[in-house]
Amino acid sequence: MNNKIFGKKCGLRVSEMVLGTGNFGTRWGYGTQADEAERIFKRYIDMGGNFIDTADGYQYGESEELLGRFIKGNRENLVLASKFSTGGSGVQTTGNSRKNIVYAVEQSLKRLQTDRLDIYWAHFSDNQTPIEEILRALDDLVRSGKILYCGFSNFPAWRIAVASLIADMKGWTPVIGIQIEYNLLERTADRELLPMADALGLGVAYWSPLAGGTLTGKYRNQNLAEESRKKAWGGVLVKGENSQQASQVLDALDDAAKTLNINVTELALAWLRQKDKSNGIYSCTIVGPRTLPQLDVYLKALTVTLPQEIIDQLNLASAVALGSPHETIAEQQNSIFGGNAIEIKHKVY
Repeated sequence: MNNKIFGKKCGLRVSEMVLGTGNFGTRWGYGTQADEAERIFKRYIDMGGNFIDTADGYQYGESEELLGRFIKGNRENLVLASKFSTGGSGVQTTGNSRKNIVYAVEQSLKRLQTDRLDIYWAHFSDNQTPIEEILRALDDLVRSGKILYCGFSNFPAWRIAVASLIADMKGWTPVIGIQIEYNLLERTADRELLPMADALGLGVAYWSPLAGGTLTGKYRNQNLAEESRKKAWGGVLVKGENSQQASQVLDALDDAAKTLNINVTELALAWLRQKDKSNGIYSCTIVGPRTLPQLDVYLKALTVTLPQEIIDQLNLASAVALGSPHETIAEQQNSIFGGNAIEIKHKVY
């Protein structure tokens, strides 16, 4: 497994595939038993992975508890990341206030049995807490040694851009990266989030690269999709074949997989991994296996190199309208220059 520097604002070396551990534990009523979770963890490490992603709310804390056992004896070789915002059960133990950030990190460190987190993510925007409060709390945690780097997950692009600017101007710990949902069925990040990350030099970690399993093809059965949506995160993760474009993407995946004689899961992950090589994004992909065989399929994608024509076909099938003002700007440029006076290039994320 290859390593890369996670963006331009740090020197942190991370593996290109991240082990997401939302399935580690069973307190949500589904997930992975401890023994199988440990096998998944060890296989990932044996294959050269080093980037572990968890959160205080995953399996109501059980994910962190299990990882606390698994990482013993190997802590220095791992990039351990956790998140805050939704791990509590009341008004004072959720959200992005300084009070909750301090509480949440202390609880995560206890469960993980470690003295620090390598990356600490704000998990969700609460649309209330001033961004300066979040930044200053994270800066204090860095100065105290409890976290080393910070970033934002599931925040609007404008808030992240403001946060990055404020941190740089005030000399606080920089924002080094973002976590975003991104896959062949969810590419709206092409509008603002990915261009922002490119411009600011932020690392990007993609979550739900298989659209909650939809890109594996199993949710072409709508009954299965509806059943999965009833689970804790099902409504968010499982996209389902719910539009004409979704059907086009799934058909394109099936056709390409048959042409290349590979699994559709490998193909979807390989597309995500390979398409970033030419657009300046410093990215890695978070996978969340529930079983060891699932992880083995995900790992196979690291050896797949897609022909450009396949990438182009998948890009076309999955593309989203950029909307205003991006399309208006492009139309205005074309009307002024007509493609003759200057060459107008549009970067496709």
